[in-house]
Amino acid sequence: MKPTVNVKKLRENAILPKYGSAYAAGADLSACIEGPLEIRPGETRLVPTGLAMEIPAGYAGLIYARSGLASKRGLAPANKVGVVDADYRGEVMVALHNHSNDPQSVEPGERVAQLVVAPFLAVDFAQAEELEDTARGAGGFGSTGSRPR
Repeated sequence: MKPTVNVKKLRENAILPKYGSAYAAGADLSACIEGPLEIRPGETRLVPTGLAMEIPAGYAGLIYARSGLASKRGLAPANKVGVVDADYRGEVMVALHNHSNDPQSVEPGERVAQLVVAPFLAVDFAQAEELEDTARGAGGFGSTGSRPR
C-alpha cells in the first residue's frame, strides 16, 4: 500500500505533482506563476508551486533537478537537493539557479523540479571518545579511488 501525501492548492492555477511514467521516482513540480519569470545567468529565484503538502511522518520530500532542464538550459535547484520536512505546512518553493551563460525564462505551469518522497531514519547522536576502526579510516574526498585494492 502506498502512503498518501495530502496536497493543498494555495492558488487555483497550481498543478498537483505528477509522475511522468509508471516507474518514475520523482513527481514533477510545476511553476505557479502569473507570467514568465526570468532568471539571469548566475541568479537564483524562488519559484512558487502554489502547493502545501502533508508529508507523512518518517518521510521527507526531496526536491531534485529535472535532468532535461538542468542539462539543456542550466536550470537546477540552487541547494542541489531541497528538503520538505514532514512538519512543514507552508508553500513548497523551488530555489532555481541559472548555471548557464544566458538568461532563462520559466513559463507558468512549466515543470521546474521533481519531488521524491522517501523514508529516512531519525537517529540519536551520542558523543564518543573513540570510533570503531574501518579499512578506510579517515580517508576523505577521493581516497577510495587513490589506493590499490
